[in-house]
Amino acid sequence: MDITTDGFGFMLSFGDLAWVPFIYSLQARYLAIYPLTLGLWGNAGVLAILSLGYYIFRSANNQKNRFRTDPSDPRIAHLKYMETASGSKLIISGWWGTARHINYLGDWIMSWAFSLPTGVAGYAVLSGPALLDGETGFSRVTDRVVQGDARGWGMVISYFYVIYFAILLIHRERRDETKCKRKYGKDWEKYKKIVPWRIIPGIY
Repeated sequence: MDITTDGFGFMLSFGDLAWVPFIYSLQARYLAIYPLTLGLWGNAGVLAILSLGYYIFRSANNQKNRFRTDPSDPRIAHLKYMETASGSKLIISGWWGTARHINYLGDWIMSWAFSLPTGVAGYAVLSGPALLDGETGFSRVTDRVVQGDARGWGMVISYFYVIYFAILLIHRERRDETKCKRKYGKDWEKYKKIVPWRIIPGIY
């Protein structure tokens, strides 16, 4: 979307080569310094959140794609829609009846799964006995967990991706809204009354 809307320039070149690799890997770099074991249920919880986000994201996008390519498909034939003056059809039921950009919600939920493995940042796992002089390899770590110097403010780093991604998605949603308002005119205002929520049903 960015390259079709803004074209290729400094934002995309710097973002893809520097910003994204640096920012999106903060959680992994944090865990490299402060290892953390979530346990069976912790890992299961993270995977459940990832699966939920992926399900919403893929289901919503597939629903819209099927509606565009084959409206007679029995999987989406039940969907209600409103026809605009330009001849376009806007879905007003199913996933797209819950929010105008419901796929962004799934995208954002998935982002949590990449930060939750860091737990509550600032808790560090104590290293095991130090290696003797001349030995090589990694030192053993125990299951003793203590609060480190990064307590509290460390979460700003390990959960920065979630915060940044939320801002990014809201910015994209606002840009989409402007584009759709320009394209559909008064029909878009009617559509907004039928589907009032932007991304999160009942909240935003």
